[in-house]
Amino acid sequence: MTLNTEAALAPKGRSLRPVPMLIFGSRWLQLPLYIGLIVAQGIYVVLFVKELWHLFAHSFDFSEQQIMLAVLGLIDVVMISNLLVMVIVGGYETFVSRLNLQGHPDEPEWLSHVNASVLKIKLAMAIIGISSIHLLRTFIEAGGLASGKTGYTETGVMWQTIIHTVFILSAVGIAYVDKLSNGAIEAAKQQGAH
Repeated sequence: MTLNTEAALAPKGRSLRPVPMLIFGSRWLQLPLYIGLIVAQGIYVVLFVKELWHLFAHSFDFSEQQIMLAVLGLIDVVMISNLLVMVIVGGYETFVSRLNLQGHPDEPEWLSHVNASVLKIKLAMAIIGISSIHLLRTFIEAGGLASGKTGYTETGVMWQTIIHTVFILSAVGIAYVDKLSNGAIEAAKQQGAH
């Protein structure tokens, strides 16, 4: 939607002042950021194909643990790609402009009720999922700590676990604050209705 279209949509008898129009129109400055994230997602597709080819080429050479670590790497790339889709689609819909996908057979289910609050919780959950994959890879590779055949140290494993726990606590905190604010909004609506 352009600034002229936005001015045309202003309530009759009221014209938008230049400064508010400029401020409201500045949301379009985010468009190059979302396009950049689409490019980054393309790079992740290339990385996925490269890792998949590497796994396929070494499928007879790798041990079960190496195959498991390679598959976890593929899952990690997919989860990061999912996070990118949530940020691109949800962020654009929330902060820039409507996508107007109603009735489209491929419209994501979550898009119909996305807002900044829902997007924060979804992103926090995606980050926890990505962190879980990294932590699982660390635990699998940490089996060689005693033999010294791994690049991990006990302190490194401990810090990864602590950071993962902080991610979980942060997500719980975000969800709790969101629940409190939604409860306050509902209570205000009910008082206003009486």
